Formats: sequence, structure tokens, C-alpha cells
Amino acid sequence: MATAFEDIKWLAVLAAAASAFIIGGMWYSPFLFQKGWMRENGVSEDDLKKRSPALTFGLALLLSVVMSLNLAFFIGEEGAAFGTLAGFLTGFGWVTMAIGIISLFEGRSLKYVLINGGYMIVALTVMGLILGAWR
Repeated sequence: MATAFEDIKWLAVLAAAASAFIIGGMWYSPFLFQKGWMRENGVSEDDLKKRSPALTFGLALLLSVVMSLNLAFFIGEEGAAFGTLAGFLTGFGWVTMAIGIISLFEGRSLKYVLINGGYMIVALTVMGLILGAWR
């Protein structure tokens, strides 16, 4: 486990963050889950047009860097196999289950959990792979 910022491989953190950002772009695109995500969240095309893309994407990238850094501390000097497992378990066991709990109280559907949780599982698994493999 990494114990100090000096132990962090910063290029790996940035590459892993970029991977989550790219995966998110594909995941929520019209080719995959955009329509289902919009339907489950009650978001229209007009709602999307009202948002500032620069702010939304800029903050999403920043939050991906924070997630990647956090995961890097957990993975430390371990290799790709551990990194991949750590990323998967983080995405599935923590993030998706947390989304599931919140969705129960918000009255959200299973589809909502699967779309958003599925993204987090894939993104964090790839992040963990990158962080673990970057030695």
C-alpha cells in the first residue's frame, strides 16, 4: 500500500483517470446506455443542453483523478492482477452497492442501478488494471 504522495505514480493516476473519463463517454453515449440513462433519470435532450459542457466534463475529469488517486493508495506497489481485483471490488462491492442503497430510498429502478453501477464497475476495474500494471 502506498503510504505517501511520493510513492504515487502520477502518470498512472492521470492515465487511469483518463480511462474512466473515456469509458464514461462511451458508456453514456447514444450507442450504449444514453437513452436508458436519460429515461431512468427523467432527463430530456433540453435538460442536457442547459448544462455547461465545460463545467460538467471538467468536474467529471477532476473527480476521476480523485478516484484514481484514492485507488492508487489502496493498490500501492501491487501488480496488475491485484489492481484489477481491487478496482473490480471497489466498483462492485462499494460503489454499486452504495448506488443500490441510495436507489432504494429514492425509489429508483434496478435499471438505474445497473447502468450507473455497471459503469463504475468497468471504470474502476480498468483504473485498477492501469494503476497496478504501471510499475
